[in-house]
Amino acid sequence: MHGIELIQDLAVVMLVATVAGWLCQRIGLSMIVGYLVAGMIIGPYTPPFSLVTDGARIETLSQLGLVFLMFGIGLHLSLRRLKQMGLPLVVATAVNTVLIYYLCLMAGGAMGWGRMETHFLAGMLMISSSAIIGKILVESGLTHDRVGQAAMGLTIMEDVVAVVMLTLLSSMAKFGTMADGARIGSTIGIMVAFVVLAGVASLLVVPWLLRRLAATVSVELQTLCVAALMLGLAVIAARAGYSLALGAFLLGCVVAETAQRTQVVRTFEGIHDVFSVVFFVSIGMQIDVRMLGQEIGLILGVSLFSLLLRPLTCMAGFLVAGAPMREAFRIGVVATPIGEFSLIIAQLGVTTAAVPARFYPLAVGVSLITSLAAPPLTRHSARIADVLLDRTPAWLNDALLYYQRWLEQLQQFGKKSILWQLSKKRFIQIAVEMLLVTGLLVFSGQMLGLVRHFLPVDHAFPRGAEVIFWSILALVALPFVIAIWRNFSALALLYAQVSAQGFARSAKLEPVIEAGLKVCAGLLLLLWLSAVLPGGGMARWLPLIVLVVLLLGFLVLRRRMIYWHSLMVAELQDMLERKEPGAPGTTAPWLTAPGDWNLKLTGCILPDLADCRGRSLGELALRTRFGCTVAGIERQGVLVGNPNSDMILYPRDKVLLLGDPQQVADGKAFLQLASGAPVASHFDEVRMETIEVPPGSGLRDRTLAELALGRAFGVQVAGIRRGGQRILNPRSEEKIRAGDSLLVLGSPEQIAAFHAGLVG
Repeated sequence: MHGIELIQDLAVVMLVATVAGWLCQRIGLSMIVGYLVAGMIIGPYTPPFSLVTDGARIETLSQLGLVFLMFGIGLHLSLRRLKQMGLPLVVATAVNTVLIYYLCLMAGGAMGWGRMETHFLAGMLMISSSAIIGKILVESGLTHDRVGQAAMGLTIMEDVVAVVMLTLLSSMAKFGTMADGARIGSTIGIMVAFVVLAGVASLLVVPWLLRRLAATVSVELQTLCVAALMLGLAVIAARAGYSLALGAFLLGCVVAETAQRTQVVRTFEGIHDVFSVVFFVSIGMQIDVRMLGQEIGLILGVSLFSLLLRPLTCMAGFLVAGAPMREAFRIGVVATPIGEFSLIIAQLGVTTAAVPARFYPLAVGVSLITSLAAPPLTRHSARIADVLLDRTPAWLNDALLYYQRWLEQLQQFGKKSILWQLSKKRFIQIAVEMLLVTGLLVFSGQMLGLVRHFLPVDHAFPRGAEVIFWSILALVALPFVIAIWRNFSALALLYAQVSAQGFARSAKLEPVIEAGLKVCAGLLLLLWLSAVLPGGGMARWLPLIVLVVLLLGFLVLRRRMIYWHSLMVAELQDMLERKEPGAPGTTAPWLTAPGDWNLKLTGCILPDLADCRGRSLGELALRTRFGCTVAGIERQGVLVGNPNSDMILYPRDKVLLLGDPQQVADGKAFLQLASGAPVASHFDEVRMETIEVPPGSGLRDRTLAELALGRAFGVQVAGIRRGGQRILNPRSEEKIRAGDSLLVLGSPEQIAAFHAGLVG
């Protein structure tokens, strides 16, 4: 049967991955290690255990898993959260990345490697594994600690670096040689333009579409729409010359900014887990196990290099950002393991023949060793940091303290600079809009190829489709060009006023400076447009079309375009700056007790079959049993802080426990206990029964609110028949009278107790 082989391969992959993941979980290893080993066992290089041998199907599984993996990573990357992390984290990530890059170039040169190999090695080592680090933080109880939050912030920023590296290394692999600085800059600039174009378009369309779908269709259709958008944007990125991973990652980042994020995370959680496992197993299947033995010396050497390199470079980055030395070192230790992105980069290099096949086992071996070494290093990071601090020279400590005070003064100066505060937002708008127009023009050829068949073509005017396309494109780009010029004009006026202050003839000098700045801005715009306008195909038509359309659009639609552009900017700013109602509060930078209280805040997710499900906090009595306190419960993306004792726990609730390390560990073990025992429920016994109110009942002539039958007997009154009248779902102020027939809902025991109370 056609296609059954792929289904068979999927069944084998999932079954073997389940067994390998279970074994790793039992012995305390990362399950990613098990998935990679499982892939190596069933892959085509390990007969007679080779259960999956077709290289094309393995590649298909790998690409499909990659799309879902990158979508999930983007879904947990919030632009608002990046903005909250601030400039220090960006500086720390940049310093860490640059140091790893140049140190890898030096190490590769010492080993006699070529520049292409050293660049791929740097790409593999400069990106940590968010999946492995997240697991280590949960196990060590550092999820809500300052160090843990900073380490997770670093992994998020490194995910962005990974996307840039994938694009850059793809370009290098396509050219077949190491590109020069100009080509690298051009590649990064065009990629950023594509990201801005796709990101802005998605931010304008996807949230609006999800809002409409949420109001009109079922969750099932919403899930299908998001999956279609994910695969579609991945294909668009591939058609633009980039990886499938870039498109899926971008859509995940966009969906993370919408109110539907929690719902999408919930609906995609299972399928994301499945295909992420498929990706890691597929990576393992592409590794020749014999090469692990042949390259064991190289693997051990690079692993040792990485274990020394990453903590030191991360520490240097956070020291430059102004963090204390002890904290900076601990962050670097936590961010040691490499994982999914390193494997993707190795896969890219090997499949494009940019690097030798040994890079596959090298990436897997280094990932395995760093993943095994990271947990014990994290547990003892505080002790190691204390030893280093004791041996740090006094002059170095004094220099760091002086540098931190200087950074604080610099930050205060930036906040006090009125000129910078007034002009900062306009500079950002100019940069974003120039990148957006650059993306429109650079990728115009690909867009024309997509829509050419839908445009009317007249044989008497064979280039009519191109004329229509370029006219529409010029009208779309015109509002942004106008906005760029308006921002430049406002900045010219602002800086002219500031520059002319203090001069005797400032009133005459100010317009001269303003005019000079506008002339410089106009020349900059002309140079930029001449650099990004397409140079082939329709090049001879383009000047005339652009000139005519822009002139007509400027004269006729100028005010409307300014208005539309203002609406778009306001919508984007509101989307990126607002906080959704009920958004989880666990994204706070850190939650640690001040002083030396030895308190930890640890989160644990209740399993679906947890023994404590359906029970209230008062029944569980965690403080009495273990000494820990429930600080909050996160449910469906909403955080309930300081819940009362009546709050009932449900499966998949994230419970935040506060206490000393032993108390929260005991409480967490208790909450996550899932013995499989059924939860007591009387729902199957609930029934409805009709009971008459006797004349001498002590409950007659009292309202339902006064009687509080639910609290007293556990029953509800669903209806009252009084004479020939029926009162369905009576209100709380309705009185019970003698001779009434009550339709009562409850279990047999509850109804019997109510009947006894009614008669008595």
